[in-house]
Amino acid sequence: MTNAAQVAEAETAALVGEPLTMEAFDRLSGELSGVRFVKIVVDRPAGIAHFLDSARWRFHVEYVAKLLNLPRAELERTLDAVNASVYNDPNRRFYLAILSRHVRQPGTPSKTLHTPPSNGAAEVFFSLETTEADTMDAEMLRYLYAFVRENVDPSIPVVMKPANHLQEAFLRTIPTDEVPRVLAHELFSQARFVPLNPGMARGRLRMFRTGADYRNMTMPLKWSDIVVMERVPEDIPRVSGIINAAHITPLSHVNVLAHGWKIPNAIALDAFEMIDREKLDGQWVEYRIDPSNANLSLQRIEAPSLAELPAPPRQHVWIDDPETVTGSILSLEELRASDRYLYGTKAANLGELHHLLANGSHRLLGFYQVPRPPRSDLLEYLARQLGVINGDGLANAALAMLRKYVRVPRGIALPFAVQQRFLQSSWRIQQVVGKLKAVLELGADAHIDPLCLELQDLIRRTRMPAEMRHSIDAAIVHHLAGAERFVVRSSSNAEDLAGFSAAGIYESVTRVSGVETILRSIQEVWASLVSPRSVRLRQQAGISLDAVYMGVVIQQEVASKLGGVMVTTNPTSAADFRHVYINASRRGSVSSIVSGDASPLQYLYNTMEGGGRTVSLGDSDADLDDTDKALLGRLALVGRLLQSHFAANYTFADPIDVEWLAGNDELQILQVRPYSH
Repeated sequence: MTNAAQVAEAETAALVGEPLTMEAFDRLSGELSGVRFVKIVVDRPAGIAHFLDSARWRFHVEYVAKLLNLPRAELERTLDAVNASVYNDPNRRFYLAILSRHVRQPGTPSKTLHTPPSNGAAEVFFSLETTEADTMDAEMLRYLYAFVRENVDPSIPVVMKPANHLQEAFLRTIPTDEVPRVLAHELFSQARFVPLNPGMARGRLRMFRTGADYRNMTMPLKWSDIVVMERVPEDIPRVSGIINAAHITPLSHVNVLAHGWKIPNAIALDAFEMIDREKLDGQWVEYRIDPSNANLSLQRIEAPSLAELPAPPRQHVWIDDPETVTGSILSLEELRASDRYLYGTKAANLGELHHLLANGSHRLLGFYQVPRPPRSDLLEYLARQLGVINGDGLANAALAMLRKYVRVPRGIALPFAVQQRFLQSSWRIQQVVGKLKAVLELGADAHIDPLCLELQDLIRRTRMPAEMRHSIDAAIVHHLAGAERFVVRSSSNAEDLAGFSAAGIYESVTRVSGVETILRSIQEVWASLVSPRSVRLRQQAGISLDAVYMGVVIQQEVASKLGGVMVTTNPTSAADFRHVYINASRRGSVSSIVSGDASPLQYLYNTMEGGGRTVSLGDSDADLDDTDKALLGRLALVGRLLQSHFAANYTFADPIDVEWLAGNDELQILQVRPYSH
């Protein structure tokens, strides 16, 4: 029980035992991504609510330690035990929560936001939530809501926001008139502004209200343009800034490209209205994205003169020399990561994953072994998730989990050497390749696109040499007999590079069947290496046409009920080491997610304490059921273990990008590659 002296000392930076008014909220609150919030510590035995001053108390447990007279050094030494006592103990003394302020616009639809009817004006309300690691059951959530509701100005609506999927399930057992609630994805869908990639750009604003306006533009886009669309398409050329007027996923190819280009990108739902109001379309502006700012920033500037206009930015991306003379068509199971010089990173990493599942890895615990002060490591957290007692056999348990759930579709890999032999088999192809190299060296910009299109057409139409056709057919018969449909994927040496992701610029062909269709699809993948867009983007990155080659992966297409993309980081917070970000589609499709054509279901999963939460329903009408959410939680842990195995350095901090499909209890891994963040 707190004594009077402790409370009095704490009161210098908290409101204790008094109802929270809006004035007090403004005085005590901090701000994160434009949302104001106040931390709460409820001392249940004492029946006291402590509303903390965010400027003084960064973390709830620091305040709890103050109430317990626990010295800072002791808090750090016993942090995990203290956290367990306030987040996991069913008989805990302290309940920790956050009260956040939101504004609900009139007419905003909501299935669960139970606040008083709007009178036509914007409505201010508070959401109450715990941390996502909190294991409060239904009765504890009911108590917390009732107690905080009693200690907040009654004129301000308060709704419970479940912090994780477990709490959502608990709240479904409580009537909404007793505990009104709002789900996290509803608040996200109402967010008017979401910063995706920070930065600043000066350029000409180009607004396209429809896809038809974009496709029929009369003045081509320039690198200095800032493009505004409802959803910017993945085939956007190199520009200086991007604004989406509808919600998109941070994992779309557009945002990956924005990051690689180091240009600002954001979601601003009222972008069209703002630009019309300020008459900014076609004007030169300064565009800033700052994660701490809750609004779109566009300031009109003077148009530069021709002499003042800076040259287009050019990168100098390092690319390893590939091996293009030797190399056989092999099954994926025969490859290792070191074979990327022959087959490309995609193919080599799939082979490495096969090897991991068959032979194990001494690297699986790497991420969890790294110190996270004041913790010496995170192994105890992994042990709890795997159900291992005292950490005994943790590496074996991790491998057993991967072997139980993870699969890699059968496949073969065509090396760079096959593409090289095909190109050299046609003098016409060689002639156009020579012309294209010449115009690139001379900077004859007007001739690049026509030559690229001519070269692509030749690659598609030129008949493969008979020996090559036979070798590919024989490899498919040997390794993929029985497969009904196939996916033909790109695996270039000019992607997944530091400073150059090449997201979405090379082709992959799905739902392929029959030898002739497979051969045409291979040539389509080869042709994508010299598309006008890919050639121009590589030229801007300083990557020579002579240096790039295309390997091909041919895999059995597997049926699935879910598909998507996962990155083993929180793309909106690089400092967040707990979470992975998962996008999912009920179509069992990856392409619709990364292309930006559809807005997927989006989730954050905690790979330390466990649990997850829904960030957005995207275009879907309903969330996944509890069984599928648990499957995604397993996928998140798989991703973290694979991050450790594929790490390029011994910090094990670099995230990976995983494309996946899911059946009832199996996770099919289609791609593992580095993720630039």
